Amino acid sequence: MQRRKFIQCAGGGVLTSLGLSWGQEIFAQNLPPTLTIEWFGHSCFLFTGDNQKILVNPFTNVGCTAGYKLPRPETDLILISSQLLDEGSVDDFPTDIKILYDPGDYKIKEMTLRGISMDHDREGGRRFGRNVAWSWTQGGVKILHLGGAAAPISLEQKILMTKPDVLIIPVGGGEKNYNAEEAKKVILELSPKIVIPSQYLTKAADTNVCKLSKVEDFLTLIPQKQVGILKGNSLALSSKNLPKNEFLVRVLTI
Repeated sequence: MQRRKFIQCAGGGVLTSLGLSWGQEIFAQNLPPTLTIEWFGHSCFLFTGDNQKILVNPFTNVGCTAGYKLPRPETDLILISSQLLDEGSVDDFPTDIKILYDPGDYKIKEMTLRGISMDHDREGGRRFGRNVAWSWTQGGVKILHLGGAAAPISLEQKILMTKPDVLIIPVGGGEKNYNAEEAKKVILELSPKIVIPSQYLTKAADTNVCKLSKVEDFLTLIPQKQVGILKGNSLALSSKNLPKNEFLVRVLTI
């Protein structure tokens, strides 16, 4: 059996009832999208741009991801934040796909990616170990995917992350994810332009095991004019017309 190429580095119904609006338009007419983001559930997203497809945190069907369709799209590269089954299951992918799972700086096909080590829980990583946040630029858009994070962001980590255009952030709480209040605090610290919440309770979860809260708990903390609920699981952005003044929250739906 060919060995998989893991790369290491040393160094809507309920939402609609809230009356949430789209907020300001985030891309102008006649500007083609340079980045497309697709959500497959939990913290799994596919990013398409610059003739590259990058998949982050594919999962297997267990616990909070029990009812989602397995995310197995075509991809050029896989990034995982941890090797837990809900954030880093790479079974059934072709063995020649490269996988990054350790923190560090990487260059793949002229694209620079950075993995930033964080604690996966509020106890210094004692319970769930390390989480890797991923930062890179694709289609002219700077992306920061925080994976599963619960610990505050240190000054050193903030410097490594720099200011993102798009922030993927867990909001469901529990033992290894930010809760609503923690997530909002991190957003204000990082000053992104677009925020996409992840890792919250949905109908796909096995509620006997999954102890997350719903995304509404987070959205009630954000001004309504900044929130938009998309009718679908994808968002297309133009790098030339991202919001300039206040961040916008975009909730993808499956």
